[in-house]
Amino acid sequence: MDALGFFVPLMLLCVRWSAASAAEDIPWTYTGLVGQTEWSQHFPACGGSSQSPVDVATTRTRFDPGLTPLTPLGYDQHGHKPFTLHNNGHTAVVELPDWMGLSGLPWLFTAVQMHLHWGSGGPSHGGSEHTINGLSADAELHLVHYNSELYPNMSAAMTQRDGLAVLAILIVTGEESNPAYDSILNYLSRVRHADQKVNIPAFDIQSLLPKDLRRYYRYNGSLTTPPCHQSVTWTLFHERVQISKAQLLKMETTLYSSRSADADKMLLQDNFRSTQPLNHRVVLTSFSAESWKELSSGEVTAIVIGAMCGCVGLAVIVRFIVKTIRSTSSWDVLSNNQPAAMPRGKEPEKTKETKNDVALKATSGGEKKEHSSRPPTEP
Repeated sequence: MDALGFFVPLMLLCVRWSAASAAEDIPWTYTGLVGQTEWSQHFPACGGSSQSPVDVATTRTRFDPGLTPLTPLGYDQHGHKPFTLHNNGHTAVVELPDWMGLSGLPWLFTAVQMHLHWGSGGPSHGGSEHTINGLSADAELHLVHYNSELYPNMSAAMTQRDGLAVLAILIVTGEESNPAYDSILNYLSRVRHADQKVNIPAFDIQSLLPKDLRRYYRYNGSLTTPPCHQSVTWTLFHERVQISKAQLLKMETTLYSSRSADADKMLLQDNFRSTQPLNHRVVLTSFSAESWKELSSGEVTAIVIGAMCGCVGLAVIVRFIVKTIRSTSSWDVLSNNQPAAMPRGKEPEKTKETKNDVALKATSGGEKKEHSSRPPTEP
């Protein structure tokens, strides 16, 4: 009886383990027979109530002053050992060394890998997994870490509620190229088909991140691919990272989800999961909406034009004031250089002396002349 009581639970455990292993071996896809709408039938966790990705409605988020800035550890210390780039048929994965990690969370997390999600229609056609206020970005980068304080490895941690921490970076397109992302994109052609791997030069992982790591959204969710374990603490950065249109095109058109030996070549595109219901979860923010109000492009344009007009107006006023001061100063100088007007009826002493001298000389001259013309008196 005791032996039977021990044997039955052991058999049930083996059956559950075999079923789980078989489920993880099922070749899932994003569309088709085992597409994301059917994931929950083969991977029960994918039908859970805390799934990812989600749409972040900023008006429903809650500011949490206890969310401190995250600190990447060793991201810029890549050393000389090359990284491994892998096409797993679902995305491009870069395996990360275990000296890289993440602090700023309740536990220390060790880096495992990073991968990308993208669409197929080019800029403004979507491709990110997370959305903000219903708007998607062109692509998304995930950096995956496991809780190395509580669990020995990724496999053990991924089934635990506090096992994983993933950083999510939204990617948009612009005119300028992003050299940091070329460290991955330039080597995609070497892993064009599924199951191909190649060593690539190590590079600064932190250069892939946005500059502002203080502003982010935080919520509890899951892996966005099967088996969809609900074990992830998500950090979605508010600031986007920009790449060029040519870089996005390379991301969307280089890889295949099929193997090199397969007859049908299938481009690896639209490898993003649809957003999932939040249910009773609350998305926290590390910043308040009042102090970090995001401006629309129209508001930014209005502010720039207003500032330029203000600067021009101020320059005109300053120029007018300076010109007025200069003209006033010049008139004062000219006025000071003019001789003062003489009062009528009064003459300067020096002028009087000159006139007296002239009169005296004239009198003396007349006397002399009169004296010389008088006839001599007779004796």
